Amino acid sequence: MKRIVFVLFLQFIVVDLIWAQERERTPIGGRPDLKGDLFIDFGFNTLNNKPDDLSTRFIESRTFNMYYQTEFNIGEGTGFTFNPGIGIGTDKLAFRDDRTLFNNPLIGPESSRLLEITEVYGGNISISKNNVSLNYLEIPLEFRYHFRKNNYSKSMRVALGGKIGYLMNAHTKIEYTDQNGLTRRIKDRQSFGLNPLRYGVYTRMGFPGFNIWGYYGLNQVFQLERGPFNTQATQFNFGISFTLF
Repeated sequence: MKRIVFVLFLQFIVVDLIWAQERERTPIGGRPDLKGDLFIDFGFNTLNNKPDDLSTRFIESRTFNMYYQTEFNIGEGTGFTFNPGIGIGTDKLAFRDDRTLFNNPLIGPESSRLLEITEVYGGNISISKNNVSLNYLEIPLEFRYHFRKNNYSKSMRVALGGKIGYLMNAHTKIEYTDQNGLTRRIKDRQSFGLNPLRYGVYTRMGFPGFNIWGYYGLNQVFQLERGPFNTQATQFNFGISFTLF
């Protein structure tokens, strides 16, 4: 994950250098006049259409996204733009009651079931960390309306769009202390029967430097009859975002 963020960061630096000769100076504290936006999203995620046993802990189920989106005007002075982009989307799912995903041997390697961690690693342990991490390479496509038609860079805007993501990595992370006082950290990397693609619609509203956003997944998180309890759960994410340029 850190390697992916580093590679994307280098790409943004290259783009920034290419456009360096075309920048306009802005007052101290102003927003640099660069073409496009670099969004950093912070938020939370939850599962829709799920059984109670698949409930997650709200605060621990966090979302972090980073996207670069460029801008194409739709007509002159209309207020509308088309903004395609690329980036990464990461989610952490933290299931309740010290449960997490394990492979289901009755189905095969592309599958998962939800078990209590103590069933697998023993009852005399103290669990301090437990989550499932999902990391996607994503392409967002959105249409924006800028209320200040003569200056998009300082205007309030509303956006509606969709995005598609490819699952690059999924793993569980467990940390516990056993009866001898030894702390163990376990990371299990596999597909867990997750859908390799996800897609959905989202909306974003705010100003150039700050936005609120929401995402609704249109396809199931797990492949058909491959996830826990044969779930058909979908995803809902929401939060705030900051625009770095």
